[in-house]
Amino acid sequence: MGTGISKSPDSRYWRQMYRAALFEIEESKLPARIAEAEKAVVLRARELFQAAGHNGEETEALDHATYALHALRSNYQNLGVP
Repeated sequence: MGTGISKSPDSRYWRQMYRAALFEIEESKLPARIAEAEKAVVLRARELFQAAGHNGEETEALDHATYALHALRSNYQNLGVP
């Protein structure tokens, strides 16, 4: 039942948004990329919370992504960029 979760379209979407935020090189676009990624991560985490089956690996990946996005946002804000 839960074996295909990591290959689902929903899983790919949050990962794409996450990577887009991590690798954004234009400072003006970074806040929006981070916000999009955070939203996708939260939505996927809610889906997994409601889903039956084993999804611990993806849940852990979501936790790591949340931490990394928070660090990215903090670093960006500490640079003093509006």
